[in-house]
Amino acid sequence: MIQKLTLQAELVRKRTLEIIYGAKAGHTGGSLSAIEVLTALYFKVLKLDPLRPDWPERDRFVMSKGHSVEALYCVLSARGFFPDAVLDTFGQFNSPLFGHPTRKVPGVELNSGALGHGLSVAVGMALAARMDKSSYRCYALMGDGEQGEGSVYEAAMAAGHYRLDKLTAIIDRNHLQISGKTEDVMTLEPMAERWKAFGWEVFETDGNDIAALLDCFERSEKVKDKPKLIISHSIKGKGVSYMENIAKWHHGVPNSEQFELAMKEIDSRIEKITH
Repeated sequence: MIQKLTLQAELVRKRTLEIIYGAKAGHTGGSLSAIEVLTALYFKVLKLDPLRPDWPERDRFVMSKGHSVEALYCVLSARGFFPDAVLDTFGQFNSPLFGHPTRKVPGVELNSGALGHGLSVAVGMALAARMDKSSYRCYALMGDGEQGEGSVYEAAMAAGHYRLDKLTAIIDRNHLQISGKTEDVMTLEPMAERWKAFGWEVFETDGNDIAALLDCFERSEKVKDKPKLIISHSIKGKGVSYMENIAKWHHGVPNSEQFELAMKEIDSRIEKITH
């Protein structure tokens, strides 16, 4: 299973770069760093039905770092929510695929992109599940630069107060944001201790390793009476050597030569996995 999901993540990585290159726009670095998290969630962890996107008992996922929507679109398509060909319309006039998540796209729970909102909505979803006596779980993926938003901590405080154990938040901890290193822009450490102080159970894992992520999700689901936070240590631009850990690729778009180089790197890894 790990090999299959690792392959799926590489296929999503390749497709993500293809649509960004085709549109000549996108948030490349943060999309690539979050691909393993999204793959683990949509292909193993989440309870969902692509043929019934509004199934009442589905697990809810909020892409709070909505600027990395390209990776989300590619995962949703690969999971069967809409045809692969639709991805090629990304960024075009009249395309349903906007530069941030929109509920017009099957599988998207929230119009997001204004950073700091996603966790608040996920808290509301988890409270609704409790009030309705429903079994669905709620997940929210945030960026680490997003942790500078005060509304994140209002939501964190509320989730701890209500002991929302059906809520799991994930921070894509790649240490870079649009304006540089996160710690230079706004000090975030000690991150784990901060969230523990709000009443959360905190886990840390390699966010670019499928096996580590699945183990972390499994352990987190056993926790009762507390919301869970997973600090997903990742690499911005993961999987493309010249993009990794470089802040300019936050929203950089490869030129033709760079695109071909990226495709060769990814194809080489796919070849190793499949043979």
